[in-house]
Amino acid sequence: QVQLVESGGGLVQAGESLRLSCVASSRAFEPIAMGWFRQTPGNEREFVAVVRWTGGSTSYGDSVKGRFTISRDSAKNTVYLQMNSLKPEDTAVYYCAAAWTWSTPQAMGQTSRYRYWGQGTQVTVSS
Repeated sequence: QVQLVESGGGLVQAGESLRLSCVASSRAFEPIAMGWFRQTPGNEREFVAVVRWTGGSTSYGDSVKGRFTISRDSAKNTVYLQMNSLKPEDTAVYYCAAAWTWSTPQAMGQTSRYRYWGQGTQVTVSS
């Protein structure tokens, strides 16, 4: 069983930055990819970004391209989400997730591709 624990959320003003972290508990942790999603009340989870565990190639949702950067440190079993130029519409609970199979970058934006999920961390951006 893999446990994912997110941290780094908080309250910031528009234009500021935050960095989220997600640590995996399993020692033998070798997913195909790690992703970040976000969710607001009453809405489905929205794809934010994904990174391949080996190689580090990335893909982003349209709403965050150019502002957010996903990265991973395999030695620390950790994936990061650097969020710059935050906007009020970025306010959401952010979840990290781990996948063991890879498809196209577009397909990796589907929640069904991911086996394990963290509990989420709240990000609130005030205007």
